[in-house]
Amino acid sequence: MAEPSKPSLMARLKRGLFMTHTELISRVGEAIKVRFSPDPKALDALEEALLAADVGPATASELVEAVRVEAGRRDAGETDVVRRVLKAEIARRLSVPGPPAGVPAPGQPRVVLVVGVDGTGKTTTAAKIAARAAAAGGKPVLAAADTFRAAAIDQLEVWAGRLGIPLVKHKPGADPAAVVFDACAAAKARGADLLIVDTAGRLHTKHNLMEELSKIRRIANREIAGAPHEVLLVLDAVTGMNGLAQAREFLKAAGVTGLVLTKMDGTAKGGVILAIVRELNLPVRYVGVGETADDLLDFDAEGFASALIDD
Repeated sequence: MAEPSKPSLMARLKRGLFMTHTELISRVGEAIKVRFSPDPKALDALEEALLAADVGPATASELVEAVRVEAGRRDAGETDVVRRVLKAEIARRLSVPGPPAGVPAPGQPRVVLVVGVDGTGKTTTAAKIAARAAAAGGKPVLAAADTFRAAAIDQLEVWAGRLGIPLVKHKPGADPAAVVFDACAAAKARGADLLIVDTAGRLHTKHNLMEELSKIRRIANREIAGAPHEVLLVLDAVTGMNGLAQAREFLKAAGVTGLVLTKMDGTAKGGVILAIVRELNLPVRYVGVGETADDLLDFDAEGFASALIDD
């Protein structure tokens, strides 16, 4: 008997966004009834629906204005104007190009730093990126540079063992930069094409997190030309905008090039991704919609908009 095929990327994205989709469409449906007309009451109801999905006040206002303008151009009774405009606008706003990713020198591994506050799914994300690379035929190495949290080292070790991916680690409390130094050497010695570094999200008070991250970047760059080639900031969609103040600090210290939104399957407020992209002006590289390695998906703006808005 043939093995059942895995759900398509769109199916997994729709499954992950089910809570957000259901809540938003329910509220949008109430806002537009059966037919939509661009009168103040209908627009106010639409804005309330968007705010409930956590898209942020500025984005909600801009989306409503886009609907108002388009509805005013057409027959006010068009039933799909809201869905059509929202889908197009959401896809456009999430299509941020971002800075170009670095390209490693021939024969050198690509170095990716994974940063973010504790509790966002940062360590799990590092492991999932490695799993994706291995599944595609790559040769990844993991580095446990979150040495100030013993649980992070243990968690990454479990993932590495399960996936059969080499892990470089030191004892808890060790210098994170020393881990990165050894990981760079190990990646080069093994002929790896990818080194994923899990970094600390919080340090003891005698340490400065941002200084540690800057040091890690310097060491990586010294050992592998152009490293880090990508810096991914992991944000928890459940906490949403509450984590942005801390995220801004990572942007300054770590040179973030892209975002990973995790736990999108655990919130009805997945619209926060719009507010985050608007605030940080960085592209979303991956979105996490579940617990398994397969549930870290490449982010596609049009696919995300469709999963959020379409029936």
